[in-house]
Amino acid sequence: MTTGYKTILVTPLSRFVGAEISGINIAEGLSKQQFLEVKQAFVAHGVIFMRNQNITPDQHIEFAERWGEITVNRFFQAVASHPVIAEVRKEVHQKSNIGSSWHTDHSYDYAPAMGSILYARAVPKVGGDTLFSSMYAAYDHLSDGMKNTLNRMRAEHSSRHAFGATAYVGLDDVEGRLGNVTKATQDAVHPVVIKHPLSGKLALYVNGDFTVKFEGWSKQESQPLLDYLYLHAYKNEFTCRFKWTQGSMAIWDNRATQHCALNDYDGEFRLMHRITISGECLEPSVM
Repeated sequence: MTTGYKTILVTPLSRFVGAEISGINIAEGLSKQQFLEVKQAFVAHGVIFMRNQNITPDQHIEFAERWGEITVNRFFQAVASHPVIAEVRKEVHQKSNIGSSWHTDHSYDYAPAMGSILYARAVPKVGGDTLFSSMYAAYDHLSDGMKNTLNRMRAEHSSRHAFGATAYVGLDDVEGRLGNVTKATQDAVHPVVIKHPLSGKLALYVNGDFTVKFEGWSKQESQPLLDYLYLHAYKNEFTCRFKWTQGSMAIWDNRATQHCALNDYDGEFRLMHRITISGECLEPSVM
């Protein structure tokens, strides 16, 4: 357990990333001090988890608005009654799930999302865990030579290949879950190593879903180094694993972590509600 908190209990899940928080009830509301300490834990651990939260969609939105402005995902099916909430749904008959490869959300945006608040409404009896990896640890454990090389590099990110029309070729069970292929027109360039806007720490910022290539490099030249960085970023020792239960919530920092949703629950239903919080343009590690 982590000391230094007066109103909440913070229990780290691994050395580098993730902590469970207890002592709060979102439905009843958080005091100013509680919320400050929750944000403190968020910055310290990259992703925080809370269990046994019985909240309505309105309470989910109200809680999210305390973190910042909500950004609506353009490609996920929204909750009909609450369009700022995205559904992360897998029906019993569907084989593929959403988010099964390591990634960080919205890196294709000019100002990437700060983070996401994911709430479990229905979970399988077994399986469906989510893995998180620390991009601080990924950067810190690179060699000095690699750090010096990456510190001055930038990379191109895009939504076109991930959510555009060609992304759905051969997939037969995305209907009702993903769409708006005509809106997959976002391209952005970000530093490969960023200075985190809250912690000031340096973090690796490339991901397999949305990073296309290094700025000034061809895709062919970029791919070997990107592949190395992806494998390095997801090393087991940099990660934690969260087992979902109904009513649990995760709040993760897209600038400090990446995540991967395991697809190991064929024949079972899973429904999560996700709200994404707007972020800001990312600063490089060196100016």
